[in-house]
Amino acid sequence: MRAMSFNDEKPIHTFCVAPMMDWTDRHYRYLARLLSRHAYLYTEMVTTGAILHGDKDRFLRFNPEETPVALQLGGSDAADLAQCARLGEQWGYDEINLNVGCPSDRVSSGRFGACLMAEPETVAQAVAAMKAAVDLPVTVKCRIGIDAHDSYAYLRDFVGRVVQAGMDTLIVHARKAWLSGLSPKENRKVPPLDYPRVHRLATEFPDLSVIINGGFTDLESAMAQLEYVDGVMLGRAAYQQPGLLARVDRLFYGSTEADTDIRACVLHYCDYVESQLSHGVRLPTLIKPLLGLFAGQPGARQWRRHLSEQGHQPGAGTEVIHHALTHTR
Repeated sequence: MRAMSFNDEKPIHTFCVAPMMDWTDRHYRYLARLLSRHAYLYTEMVTTGAILHGDKDRFLRFNPEETPVALQLGGSDAADLAQCARLGEQWGYDEINLNVGCPSDRVSSGRFGACLMAEPETVAQAVAAMKAAVDLPVTVKCRIGIDAHDSYAYLRDFVGRVVQAGMDTLIVHARKAWLSGLSPKENRKVPPLDYPRVHRLATEFPDLSVIINGGFTDLESAMAQLEYVDGVMLGRAAYQQPGLLARVDRLFYGSTEADTDIRACVLHYCDYVESQLSHGVRLPTLIKPLLGLFAGQPGARQWRRHLSEQGHQPGAGTEVIHHALTHTR
């Protein structure tokens, strides 16, 4: 096994939940942390422009209970990224991550995301600027290639240049991205997975922490990757079936405690919901991360239906969640 053991003083990325736009918001992350003490969490991607010219509290606020949590930035200007990294450090994040993997048209037109894999020097300069600006780890999330830049040699050279700039950890989505011809949704499924390419990268960069992402739907297949890489990242499976996280501490971090009691987590989350409702957050927003919590278990359909139907009713509160819980075991 390539991965190290968990150290409470220095969290490592043995198991991560991927940054996902419109999904991994602070409410989901709060629930995720109730389910797992050690899973490494990431914010949704936040652009440098949104932080520098928008509402910083809106884009940077998170719950202290979420830690360890990384701030994922989207951008290409080294000075802007350095400034946002400093703000992330001031707000208490544990890591700054640069998005070099998102294939959406909107991202590419803004010159950040996967299109930056065609500009290794730009990425290297950005990483170097962020490293000089903060004392936090600076990490990069990329694809195995884009469009015509899809050879292993290109990926190796790209990674080598960014390592020279000071990158601490590399997260690789094991698919290439087609920036022209495929939609963002298609880019999550159509390009074939190539795990061996990421394994080879980990072998050729033995001093670099390499995390693999892409296509994992269960914890067992994810665990098998630890023979080749330092950690694994789950995306949609961790959101659509958050109950998976209840087993993460035991399976990935060697916890001797029993798996997390999901029903108990729901009750704790209700306390959080009460506090958020008092600050004006809408109940449907707070219920959204709960919908798939009991996926695959008895009563899951009734749980989801009750939350979906009753959570939008005027004046609804945590009693909706408590009643939905009666449908589960």
